[in-house]
Amino acid sequence: MPTASPARTAAPDATATSARVIIVGTGFAGLGMAARLKRAGMDDFLVLERADDVGGTWRDNTYPGCACDVPSALYSFSFALNSEWSNTYSPQPEIWAYLRKVARDEGLLPHIRFGRTVEGARWDDDRRVWIVETTDGTYEGQVLVAGLGPLSEPSLPDIDGIDSFTGTVFHSAQWDHDHDLAGRNVAVIGTGASAIQFVPKIQPEVGHLTLFQRTPPWVMHRTARPIKPLERFAFRHVPGALALTRAFVYAIRELTAVGFTKKPSILKRGEKLARAHLHAQVQDPELREKLTPNYTLGCKRVLLSNDYYPALTQPNVTVETSGIARITPTSIITSDGTEVPTDTIILGTGFHVTDIPAAHSIWGRDGVKLADQWSESAAAYLGATVDNFPNLFFLVGPNTGLGHTSIVYMIESQVTYVLDALRTMDRLGASTVEVRPEALAAYNEDVQAKVAGTVWNTGGCQSWYLDKTGKNTSLWPDFTFVYRHKTRRFDPAHYAITSATGETLPA
Repeated sequence: MPTASPARTAAPDATATSARVIIVGTGFAGLGMAARLKRAGMDDFLVLERADDVGGTWRDNTYPGCACDVPSALYSFSFALNSEWSNTYSPQPEIWAYLRKVARDEGLLPHIRFGRTVEGARWDDDRRVWIVETTDGTYEGQVLVAGLGPLSEPSLPDIDGIDSFTGTVFHSAQWDHDHDLAGRNVAVIGTGASAIQFVPKIQPEVGHLTLFQRTPPWVMHRTARPIKPLERFAFRHVPGALALTRAFVYAIRELTAVGFTKKPSILKRGEKLARAHLHAQVQDPELREKLTPNYTLGCKRVLLSNDYYPALTQPNVTVETSGIARITPTSIITSDGTEVPTDTIILGTGFHVTDIPAAHSIWGRDGVKLADQWSESAAAYLGATVDNFPNLFFLVGPNTGLGHTSIVYMIESQVTYVLDALRTMDRLGASTVEVRPEALAAYNEDVQAKVAGTVWNTGGCQSWYLDKTGKNTSLWPDFTFVYRHKTRRFDPAHYAITSATGETLPA
């Protein structure tokens, strides 16, 4: 793949409000799409970003202990491998710094319009363009790429009385660094991937921490370690060392997909390791029972931590499993009537994943709202395209999430697909491409049939992987290399393709 060069640094004028491609978001998805466009010499694109810097979820999540649970070797673009990770599992500041570096090195900053929160996107069928309304002006593009990410909109719980609480409330993705937790009675609601990272960090400073747990997660030993100086030297100076390490780690992680997607019974071995981890770190049998899951490992997201369980054993921590009945101005009342005095509530309640808020602000052909089309369940062909929405491409759309390896791999696969779609449009002289509804339906039927046999559907739990109908619209139910094979080329036979005059073009 060619590298970025001065010949490809041209960007739309600083005052430009239109481009061939409009990208929304500057996380891994948006920056990955922009970088590949730049490298392909397709400079006619703009990127809309609501914040004042790039980074997506790795910019926004700054809670104590925030780090990645995917090995660092896999958590970078294949075209911009990073030899500077300090740990085998990267901390948030380093990932954010990496994304900022990519934006600079790839010449993307002139294309980005910061401080533009997208309020709505509407397809104009007469002009065959997407009209995107933002908080700072209107933008137009032939093609719209939504790189919003599934972990971008915090999910806030609907608990009786929460609005009456007179203390401080914040979500882990909107951490209040100005609020001093020292000596306070802190309630943490939720036991997901964020909570198990920040709870051990705040436990030593709070007066008392009450952890409200609905369902205990499976927690495995975290094999994080500092990257040795000799390793970093090899990554910097030995050709192929970093790529070879990445390939090895990818292969190991891909093997775990067998248990998640093909043969859940294999996961019993993992459960034994997780139970041993719990037993080694929690001696109190009553607490240990509270923390023992009653569903198959992998049904919910498997978490990695070496300090979560020890934090819960400390005398200033209570694990509450009876549920929350209501919140008063100064306390939380549990379902068994216990009153828990509370100064601060921290919400570790995750994100809107299956109920995508952006779908309420996207209108396609004939004014169809995406949220209405997805009123039962979200579905997209290859997780990327939807009928009635010409020239719209999702990155990390429905059924492209992962439970075992790096989402960056999936993003790069989708970016390749979008690039080939653009080349196909150029070759055919097309103005629009729109997936055929029968192609989407057949694809989604196949995906859901595969999902039905995975641990995410058969493991006996409720998780954020499932939508309101109980359908798994979040995760990819196979090996990631299978998905890459499917997206290696744009497949025009599955699309209705039209010219600028509306004439149907042969694939």
